[in-house]
Amino acid sequence: MSASWLGLSHDNLADAGHGHRLHADALPAFYAMQQAAAEQGIDCQLVSSYRNFDRQLAIWNRKWQGELPILDIHGQLVDINTVTDEEKMHSILTWSALPGTSRHHWGTDIDVYDRREVTRQGLEFNLVDSEYRPPGPCAALAGWLEDHAEDYGFYRPFLHYTGGVACELWHLSHRTTAKHYEQLRNCHQLADTLAHCPLAGKATVLEHIDSIFYRYALNKGV
Repeated sequence: MSASWLGLSHDNLADAGHGHRLHADALPAFYAMQQAAAEQGIDCQLVSSYRNFDRQLAIWNRKWQGELPILDIHGQLVDINTVTDEEKMHSILTWSALPGTSRHHWGTDIDVYDRREVTRQGLEFNLVDSEYRPPGPCAALAGWLEDHAEDYGFYRPFLHYTGGVACELWHLSHRTTAKHYEQLRNCHQLADTLAHCPLAGKATVLEHIDSIFYRYALNKGV
């Protein structure tokens, strides 16, 4: 299990349909929550589920190289040509996890949205904060989750921004299953893994790895 917290291996995944996989211990809870939401007219569907190290690495590298947009804490586009590598690193980390630190590596965490309401409104869906607040298409879902997610063992690990990861109203974690992986996190093991992979911006990341681990991986903020 020591490699599984980093997203390097996983033996406990179950098929959640439509290309998604979840930890076998979390999947029944998600289905129960999804059914309860449906009974209230809310279409709670998965946007993201399990994501391995290599997939997270690809996302990170594309952002670092300017192939994917980078947003600041206010949701504004960052021009990577006008910031230092350290500033770019922090901007990416606000919304995207460093490979090896994503909670999606565990199969215990999910991003959800109201697919039916997004489709009904004919909107382009971007998984941004405004979509989960009135009058956004996922506002009703966000409110329902606030009241009921805990009933099914889920909580929001990124509910409050304190200088680490941005508030993500769409991100849920299966508390009891995730706890096992939280206890495995280790900065030295993370640094060693990153040192031996093709990580864009590696020198900058490794220079600041201790603070990254505390501020973002553990989400302690500043």
